Amino acid sequence: MRALCLRNSPYSFRIEEISKTPLQNNQVCVKMLAAALNHRDEWIRQGKYAKIMYPAILGSDGCGVIESVANNENRHLIGQRVIINPNINWGSNPKSQSGEYSILGMPTTGTLQEYINVPMDRLHYLPQHLTPEQAAAIPLAGLTAFRALFTQGGTVKNQNVLITGIGGGVALFALQFAITVGARVFVTSGSEEKISKAIQLGAEGGINYKKQDWYKELLKISNGFDVIIDSAGGNDFNALLNVIKPGGTIVSYGATHGIIPDFDIRKVFWKQLRIQGSTMGSDEDFSAMLDFITVHQLVPVVDSIRSFADVVSAFDRMKESKQFGKLVLQF
Repeated sequence: MRALCLRNSPYSFRIEEISKTPLQNNQVCVKMLAAALNHRDEWIRQGKYAKIMYPAILGSDGCGVIESVANNENRHLIGQRVIINPNINWGSNPKSQSGEYSILGMPTTGTLQEYINVPMDRLHYLPQHLTPEQAAAIPLAGLTAFRALFTQGGTVKNQNVLITGIGGGVALFALQFAITVGARVFVTSGSEEKISKAIQLGAEGGINYKKQDWYKELLKISNGFDVIIDSAGGNDFNALLNVIKPGGTIVSYGATHGIIPDFDIRKVFWKQLRIQGSTMGSDEDFSAMLDFITVHQLVPVVDSIRSFADVVSAFDRMKESKQFGKLVLQF
């Protein structure tokens, strides 16, 4: 079978022919129909992720057809279309992941291969209103957005919500989810084009964070925010403290702009703010997220769909931050 193999060092990856591995107890073999990329995959490719192990097959997102099963009692599931939950060993605490937690694709073999063996309990039926390409876009980004927005952010109808860095998969899922529950959503981006596209999807407005004093303009058009979903961190995080309402919640799920210099802690206690961390989500979050998408018939935003043979070009597009939505691969 074909697989995208990362060997020895950053960028040393290519599609190779490898052997299928035997099934272990309670595993099933899924023939991949589609997979999708995440920033995590690109950071691993660049060698900027913790505890990278070579060789590796990346990929946390994917869906396919059950090809074979290790246990005969599961034979009736052969031929079913399924989506893969990328959580591994979240644990029993819904508030945070266990010390043994990991994500499919590193160090565990990921979805960027034609066949993958996964435990039976990692599989969910494909939402019937979605194509395999659309469904493959969901797992990591959809789960991260759902937990950040609802489990950790407590977002409800009529709240003002700010989503930073619109254009990536998580931010776009958060936009769709928040609009669906009736929140008023605003966005930031360094791209006017991405802001315009977000408004077309239902955002109330947006501001380019590259402008001087961008947060002042954002405050004028929004009157402040009850919830902020942030993936950037960095120096602009202090600006978020100016636009969050007293008693509001800022949920941080990433730090693409690095650490926060000269963090203004005084605004946190004076405004009675809640700064909440979030990453991925529990198995319960994953099930709730899929139910939410199914009930509301939501369709993920897909930037482009290309053949698995063109996977490297998808990585290059992500590296240049050109995508608006998920980058999806067909097998």
